[in-house]
Amino acid sequence: MPVLYARIPDDRVGVLIGPGGRTKRTIAERTHTEVEVDTEEGAVRLIGPDTDPIAVLRARDIVLAIGRGFSPERAFRLLKENTFLGILDIKFTTGHHEKAALRRIRSRVIGTRGRARERIEQLSGCSVSVYGSTVALIGEEDQLERGTRAVELLLQGSEHSTVFHFLARLRRDASVAEATAPAPVEDGD
Repeated sequence: MPVLYARIPDDRVGVLIGPGGRTKRTIAERTHTEVEVDTEEGAVRLIGPDTDPIAVLRARDIVLAIGRGFSPERAFRLLKENTFLGILDIKFTTGHHEKAALRRIRSRVIGTRGRARERIEQLSGCSVSVYGSTVALIGEEDQLERGTRAVELLLQGSEHSTVFHFLARLRRDASVAEATAPAPVEDGD
């Protein structure tokens, strides 16, 4: 049986467990894994079935997403095929470690009343969560690429309007490429 471990912040353990243990149970049921949570340490042990080793990886990603500030409903997006979790450490990306600098840089990603974060979500297709010194994204591969690039640009000091125009162009280009792609050829017998 594959076994994985994760650690989440103490203040997110209650969200992971959910009311009456509902969220923890739902993760276990939907991924066919066992989920054990040490409420004192924030340590999570995930035991997967031998028949589906990917299930325990999905369960771990859901746990990590909840630990990085996503609601369980948004974290369950990771159950979809070809959907992934990406986590950016603001300190690593910017090199800033002081609390005031981190607060200012986080604010750039969130924006006034959360508008910048919402705009990134709309234009990239990713779900975005800013928690502590991290920015977490959930999306399909191309969505994750666009969202990650947008967040990195904001963290590096690019203007919001420049980043949003960049995302809109990428989305438009992807739509055009998809519309003009030749239809797959089916084998005929």
